Amino acid sequence: MLRADLLAGPAERVAPLLLGAVLRHDEVAVEVTEVEAYAGPRDPASHAFRGPTPRNEVMFGPPGHLYLYFSYGMHWAANVVCGPDGTAGGCLVRSGRVVDGLEIARERRHGAPERDLARGPGRLTQALGLSREHRGTDLFAGGPVRLEEGEEVPAADVARGPRVGVSQAADVPWRFWVAGSRYVSAYKRSPRAPAAL
Repeated sequence: MLRADLLAGPAERVAPLLLGAVLRHDEVAVEVTEVEAYAGPRDPASHAFRGPTPRNEVMFGPPGHLYLYFSYGMHWAANVVCGPDGTAGGCLVRSGRVVDGLEIARERRHGAPERDLARGPGRLTQALGLSREHRGTDLFAGGPVRLEEGEEVPAADVARGPRVGVSQAADVPWRFWVAGSRYVSAYKRSPRAPAAL
């Protein structure tokens, strides 16, 4: 059973456990197909690398809360906080498949094809209707935004590779996705990252 205490481990161990879980906001639910781990002060690509700020303070709280940030001045990105309370860590929910509330998600995404409704972090939060007001939500408190049990993804079906678009620690293989899924975003290396190893 998916519980907040199971998210208390290091981000890179928690991230693949989120594959197949369902992130729900009221009538719309998305099955998670792709995540990235960010390990706080151990990870120069993490928002929490330099310590707590008003923006990232929820990452330093208990696991199982929602860390939302505004990305590129355009869209929200959703992270599940992990690690022990007081030790920052998070798993960016990069992509998913809408499994409930398809018509609502399609309306929010202006008629995008089903495959693209939640394929990418900004599309996912838009499909779910998540924004600033949901930052810090306890995903296990039974509220309108919650993380639910889904179909477990066998370890043999979990692929891994470098994270998308980060310029620091660009080759760390902490992106995890369901191998063969159509609902996974394309890999794009940051032009600011050093040449691949």
